[in-house]
Amino acid sequence: MTAADLGVIGELALIFAAAFGAATILPFQSEIVFVGLQLGGTISVTLLIVVASLGNVLGAVVNYIMGLWIEHFRYRRWFPFTPAQLARAQEWYARWGVWTLLLSWAPLGDAFTVIAGLLRAPPWLFLLLVTIAKTGRYIVLAWLTAQTTG
Repeated sequence: MTAADLGVIGELALIFAAAFGAATILPFQSEIVFVGLQLGGTISVTLLIVVASLGNVLGAVVNYIMGLWIEHFRYRRWFPFTPAQLARAQEWYARWGVWTLLLSWAPLGDAFTVIAGLLRAPPWLFLLLVTIAKTGRYIVLAWLTAQTTG
């Protein structure tokens, strides 16, 4: 393995970690790292999009699991909703609210992924919508970067 290979692996690890962290409730942005690596030109844009998307989706899965975990406290006295209110919210969310996951790429979109866990969005639908949203964001970001530099 050459030094160049190690550099690429390091850059891929960097974008994965940045994208993962940005998708959790941590206050972090991956776009700066993404654009910097795209402009550096050592990684193909396609690979950059794939690795950033994977990290970002997996970070959203952490949020979803946190939402599932929070739901386990629903019978505690301090939980802000009654079981009946939570059941109604879950029904409404399953029908209409799940589409908010298409905004999971946006600022405060991480809250949508936590809520999806709390309100028991089907995991397959969660992954589909979040993958579309987060991958789409990186595709648009890559395209905009290419347009402004080339």
